[in-house]
Amino acid sequence: MKTKIHVNQHNVRHNKKHPDEELRPPLTVKDYKQNRKGFEAEIRDKKGHVVARFVSSPDKPMACGATVWVETFLEVTVK
Repeated sequence: MKTKIHVNQHNVRHNKKHPDEELRPPLTVKDYKQNRKGFEAEIRDKKGHVVARFVSSPDKPMACGATVWVETFLEVTVK
């Protein structure tokens, strides 16, 4: 089954512009059955081990200012 992880830039901008309001979930995980929204999404292998995760952290951004990013310990190829 194909699963897509979508970053909703409207919610990322809203969270930056309105930090005192309730945060809107910037991640949407979509497959043919459902759309799930949240602040973190973990990618697991067949054994259930986390191999990568999407993180949303508007209150603790990366040094470059990014508030949503992907983390993994696996090798990443860039094309």
